[in-house]
Amino acid sequence: MRKSLLALLLLAAGGLAQAEVQLKDGHPDRYTVVKGDTLWDISGKFLSQPWKWPEIWHANPQVENPHLIYPGDLLSLVYVDGQPRLMLNRGESRGTIKLSPQVRRTPMAEAIPAIPLEAINSFLLSNRIVDTPEAFQGAPYIVAGNAERVVSGAGDRVYARGAFDESAPVYGIFRQGKTYIDPDTEEFLGINADDIGGGEIVAEEGDIGTMNLIRTTQEVRLGDRLFPTEERAINSTFMPSEPASEIRGLILDVPRGVTQIGQFDVVTLNKGGRDGLAEGNVLAVYKTGETVRDRITGEQVKIPDERAGLLMVFRTYDKLSYGVVLQATRSLELLDKVRNP
Repeated sequence: MRKSLLALLLLAAGGLAQAEVQLKDGHPDRYTVVKGDTLWDISGKFLSQPWKWPEIWHANPQVENPHLIYPGDLLSLVYVDGQPRLMLNRGESRGTIKLSPQVRRTPMAEAIPAIPLEAINSFLLSNRIVDTPEAFQGAPYIVAGNAERVVSGAGDRVYARGAFDESAPVYGIFRQGKTYIDPDTEEFLGINADDIGGGEIVAEEGDIGTMNLIRTTQEVRLGDRLFPTEERAINSTFMPSEPASEIRGLILDVPRGVTQIGQFDVVTLNKGGRDGLAEGNVLAVYKTGETVRDRITGEQVKIPDERAGLLMVFRTYDKLSYGVVLQATRSLELLDKVRNP
């Protein structure tokens, strides 16, 4: 996957938002990008609210393709009409090939990503949400292994039963994981489908398909379900931004199976595209305040919720989303609240 950064989307019409941005105390006037930087790291050096990066980005017309930032590039903080702006000057050591007589440059270094992609790569490529129980139960399933095996692995041949799409012979293999129910409304939100592997249907006879297993993350078992490869772009160029609408949600799950959540852990939220969430949206995480007994009056008093971190949404479904924790001032937990930052 190319770790390109379209993260500096320069506000297509050319007009910059005039919203107030708060520069971070002790911010540098200049910064040279180094290998290993992410957009989030760099934004945090200049801004108290890193997701407001687009509001101070200033397009330099002398820079070819200013949408990308590379190691060696110089960022300078200037003021335009009294407003802080960041300007980009290309570094000379980022590895380019200059071809003559044409004025053309081919980058040899990769643009910096918005976040550490290794934290979410497996979720970008495999994990998925199934919207309804009927969709999961109606999917083709593994009915037998070769030579009566009950478990199989990469390189083995298995047999599946169901209705197959002849135009899409490659399928992912999934096992039913957690069923998500909204804790507040009790609405069914979806099923987490755990990635088991993938294979290709090489022959069909009636409703039985012969499948060659191409990859497996664990043993393939009888009853595992088959879904066609999910047709959606794998976005590695997230633009940190505020949600367009008010979000009041909860952390429902940690797909990795832990209960204590820290930086770069992936979480499942009970809000999705229908609620206005989009990939790249940043949300604040709040720990729910405890209810304690007032020893003076004897009343039960709820302590205010405490802001404890930030996360960024990187994949949305209709009712659910995956997010990655960017900052955590203390250990986060399931059912912690997420709000607009």
